[in-house]
Amino acid sequence: MTIPRHLQERLLAGVRQFPVVTITGPRQSGKTTLARTALPDYEYVSLENPDERRMATDDPRGFLGRFAGPIIIDEAQHVPDLFSYIQGIVDEVQKPGQFVLTGSQNFLLLRSISQSLAGRCDILHLLPFSRSELTGDALLPIEGIADRGARLLGSPEDDLFDTLFTGGYPRIHDKHLEPQVWLANYYQRYIERDVRDIVNVGDLETFGRFMGLCAGRTGQLLNLSALAADCGVTHSTVRRWLSVLETSFIVSLLRAHHRNFNKRLVKSPKLYFLDTGLLCYLLRIHSPKDLALHASRGAVFESWVVSEAIKNSMHRGLRPDVHFWRDSVGHEIDLLIEADSGKLIPVEAKSGQTFNPDFVKELSWWREAGGLSEATGAVVYGGDQSTTFKNDRVLSWRCWG
Repeated sequence: MTIPRHLQERLLAGVRQFPVVTITGPRQSGKTTLARTALPDYEYVSLENPDERRMATDDPRGFLGRFAGPIIIDEAQHVPDLFSYIQGIVDEVQKPGQFVLTGSQNFLLLRSISQSLAGRCDILHLLPFSRSELTGDALLPIEGIADRGARLLGSPEDDLFDTLFTGGYPRIHDKHLEPQVWLANYYQRYIERDVRDIVNVGDLETFGRFMGLCAGRTGQLLNLSALAADCGVTHSTVRRWLSVLETSFIVSLLRAHHRNFNKRLVKSPKLYFLDTGLLCYLLRIHSPKDLALHASRGAVFESWVVSEAIKNSMHRGLRPDVHFWRDSVGHEIDLLIEADSGKLIPVEAKSGQTFNPDFVKELSWWREAGGLSEATGAVVYGGDQSTTFKNDRVLSWRCWG
């Protein structure tokens, strides 16, 4: 059974307004399934097929002329010259919903769009399953903190560490696969295909070591010089490789927020993986039980909280307006969500399964330092009960997603 995706509503709105809609995201995040499920009347072709790719390259007019109606073109980045011919068609026909393009190599795809389809294309991003998608619950805006404690997602039998260890890649859930076996193959395919296509990496073993070092720095301030030294490559190489991980939706660099409260701020970004299953694989965590006892448990949980917030925005077709905050003396807020009204909502992530008043200490400090006595924050923690503590919401992980 196909699990419904929250982005489907936004996709259907896009094809009613734009001549071209593009769905990007990491490999195996469900882009093709989403497009074909949401748009069953569209014709479909994949440029992963060597014969189709050859025809699109050699005879783009003939390739596009084969299709009588609207069409889904999968892995469209393989034939960048095709975009100029699509531009000619949409400029001539002038009606919405003519093409849906998908691609897992975001850098190559968006470069082609910017050159040929700027202003004609709606760009959507699909990440692996969010928790609310897996549980079949409606999508609540992530900034609606006050509404989250009123509902629990999924079954009371759901286990936190099993959720983190499994991650959200659709095929694992659709086919009930062993996460670590599937992710090992996924990782190898990513290294051997996508990385080679996007950037000229001579030593794939070194790039793999670089990914493992990034996994070990999840939730930490990014120090490019230290990462380069540990990996044995140059500073500029690390910067380029991080760009590859970011544009292929493996990691997200959470930027620091500018609010300074008259204190010196840390400006370096923090590194997070967008799928905790892949993160556990890279950290060599072999089971949910191992994760529960692992030194990186808190970092994995924090990465999950941040990634769920990013998915929440992207799957509504919005740019994630999320940051972190940290000053030079060490006061820190894990996640700052900026609502449409401009209001900032501070969120702390704590993997502990028993609430401790110390969980809200940084929220209280942040509120007092900024003169924001009425601001409501939240702690997302590993326990089952949601409540209110002083000014803040204490949210079970079961409410988040």
